[in-house]
Amino acid sequence: MMIKLTEKTISSDQFDATLTLPLQHRIKSRLRVTLDNGQDAGLFLQRGTTLKDGEMLRSEDGLIILVKAAEEPVSSIMSDDAHLLSRACYHLGNRHVSIQIEPGRISYLHDHVLDEMLRGLGLEVTVSTAPFEPEPGAYGGSAEKGHQGHHHGHH
Repeated sequence: MMIKLTEKTISSDQFDATLTLPLQHRIKSRLRVTLDNGQDAGLFLQRGTTLKDGEMLRSEDGLIILVKAAEEPVSSIMSDDAHLLSRACYHLGNRHVSIQIEPGRISYLHDHVLDEMLRGLGLEVTVSTAPFEPEPGAYGGSAEKGHQGHHHGHH
C-alpha cells in the first residue's frame, strides 16, 4: 500500500521514517517516491512546494516523515573577497543557476562549464558530494524554477 504524503507539518524530534531526495525531486509536488525504509509513497503536496532538509511531512494516516537532502555532486567556490564572490553570484544568476550561499562560500550543482567560467574570474573551484540547499526564489518560489526551461526573451 502506498503512503500518501499530503502536507508539511511542524518539525519534531519524533518521526516514523525518512525520505532522502535530491533537489530535482524536492521541488516536485506530485511524485512517486520510496522511503528510506523501502516503503512506497507518493508526494501529493500543494503546487509550488519545495522541500528542505529537516522538514517534516504528514501522511493521510498520520505518519510523520523526515525529509533529508540527498548528497549530490556540487561545485563550490570560497573566498574572503566579497567583490569576487559578488561577481560570481552575478554571472551565475545571469545564467539562472540556483546557488547555495554561505559566508565566504557559494555552491551550485556541479557543471564543468560553470566551473571553467568561475576559474576564468580567478576563483578556485572544488567539486565534492554534499546535500544541496539553494536560496529560494526572491518571490517565494521554488529554488529551481528559473533553472529549467525558463526563458524571458533574451538569447
